[in-house]
Amino acid sequence: MPQGKDKKTHGILAMAGLEPYQEKQGEEYMNDAQRSHFRRILEEWRRQLRQEVDRTVHHMKDEAANFPDPVDRAAQEEEFSIELRTRDRERKLIKKIEKTLQKIEEDDFGFCDSCGIEIGIRRLEARPTADQCVDCKTLAEIKEKQMTGA
Repeated sequence: MPQGKDKKTHGILAMAGLEPYQEKQGEEYMNDAQRSHFRRILEEWRRQLRQEVDRTVHHMKDEAANFPDPVDRAAQEEEFSIELRTRDRERKLIKKIEKTLQKIEEDDFGFCDSCGIEIGIRRLEARPTADQCVDCKTLAEIKEKQMTGA
């Protein structure tokens, strides 16, 4: 069994090829280095999403065939429909990433929109577009669940 901690980077950080931010003792929250770290994460994530959108467009153009068999045609249409829904979600995510990048530029990033406290470095690394702290997000989800009657 290994002695040291085996830290594995997952999710968005791994996709961006970055390591988790190492906070220094006494470091001010959301200083220039931290904002720069999140800017790199968000820009890389946006770049990858845009590549995926472009890849889908090329794939759909290449795969657009007129199948004589209605079952084959229906299967292709279903596949295209699924890809288009996925790309639509990704376009919405790109807009959210751009909104978050704007918050970084305005020095308004990393604080809860509801209560104003620090969201936290680790939460933001897991979900860089988060705009609420864990407590406010949990409360909002409970309220939403109660409103829908689920």
